[in-house]
Amino acid sequence: MDEQLIAELRAAVPDVVTDPDRLRSYRRDEADLAEHGEPLVVVRPRTTGQVSSVLRAASRHGVPVVAQGARTGLSGAANAIDGAIVLSLTGMDEILELDADNRIAVVQPGVVNADLRRAAAACGLAYPPDPGSWETSTIGGNVATNAGGMCCVKYGVTSEYVLGLEVVLADGEVLSCGRRTAKGVAGYDLTHLFVGSEGTLGVITQITLRLRPAPPSSLTMVAVFGTVAAAGAAVEAIMTGGGQPSMLELLDRVHLNAIEEYQPMGLPTEAAAILLAAVDTGPQATADLAAIASACRRVQALEVYTATDAVEADALLAARRLAHPALEGLATKLFPAGGGLIIDDIAVPRTRLVELIEGVERIAAEHDMTVGLVGHAGDGNLHPNIVFDRTDPSSVQRGRRVFDDIMALGLALGGTSTGEHGIGSLKRDWLAREAGPVGLRVHRAIKAALDPGNILNPGKLF
Repeated sequence: MDEQLIAELRAAVPDVVTDPDRLRSYRRDEADLAEHGEPLVVVRPRTTGQVSSVLRAASRHGVPVVAQGARTGLSGAANAIDGAIVLSLTGMDEILELDADNRIAVVQPGVVNADLRRAAAACGLAYPPDPGSWETSTIGGNVATNAGGMCCVKYGVTSEYVLGLEVVLADGEVLSCGRRTAKGVAGYDLTHLFVGSEGTLGVITQITLRLRPAPPSSLTMVAVFGTVAAAGAAVEAIMTGGGQPSMLELLDRVHLNAIEEYQPMGLPTEAAAILLAAVDTGPQATADLAAIASACRRVQALEVYTATDAVEADALLAARRLAHPALEGLATKLFPAGGGLIIDDIAVPRTRLVELIEGVERIAAEHDMTVGLVGHAGDGNLHPNIVFDRTDPSSVQRGRRVFDDIMALGLALGGTSTGEHGIGSLKRDWLAREAGPVGLRVHRAIKAALDPGNILNPGKLF
């Protein structure tokens, strides 16, 4: 059957990979401890018609299909399973339309986030969602996981910008859903059913996106704190006081020191934590930033700095974007043979943020593990990054316990198991706890209706 299937795929798509060395690079995304398998074949389509042909063949043969973008995900959602067809969509990378008058863009799924943002900026527009991997992650992957980013505190996550989709269903049929208009409420909201579905309901081949007018240049500041909890209290003071930052990010001492070692930038490594805040409210920006600074001082910020120019502001933003590679460097330094990161992604109501921070610190101490805190504090969405040794079973076990304890804490505080990274295979059990038996039954019923053969990314989400 394998030979027959591969022959059918080669007849449908010119770019088919079967070389074992090349297949290995398509096995997994960037999530540690998320299971993965060995794909049978990688297919790299360029058109919706080619995707449709692949899914028709897969459906006939009962072979699973895993859609992939740039594989920058952090939950195992794009991980291959044994014997699967990996459908790599990075070759479908055209911006098909950029309509400045109606403020929409129509793109293929392989378009890189940063490329769309730059194209929109050239027209005086903005596409706000900016995940940390924005220079490499694709719009299709962003939609499939409902990605967020640093601007979410003001501008929201990917789903708020998706107007319409073209989706190839499991049997190869092509569904067009959504709209191009500013308003539209006809029928079920099928478009947003697929947003965040992680390739389990269909393969997204075209995306219609809402754009915004480009905001004014932002002003940026840093507040330095003696405890991470004090930084969390400042977030609550800023947001409950009516502040509307365009960015409000937290970095703890673990990350500050890791970033400084990775790329020296003069960060305050003696601080327990810093908050990076920005506002883009034009003529009101100076007053708005002053109000945020005042809120920080009221909760005992040790120091508050305002960036003096765009160069300094860009450097602060760059420091935040270095958090992930810098902590990977720390893991390698601590455990040269197998340093790794288990990256959590929990969101709680902002008023519970201090409890979350204190709870994470307690859990890390109880298990004697290094856990760095970074994240989108203005959304109550933090990423506790657990440093562990892949070569030491005891370290792996303790890392898993820390991960689970943090997840349980987040749910106990009224939060969610993922703010932006998705469920994948890493958090299946936690989605089940969060959704409950009725919610899980509804998930499964929708999956069965759209993918009765269970060929689309099986084993992910639930």
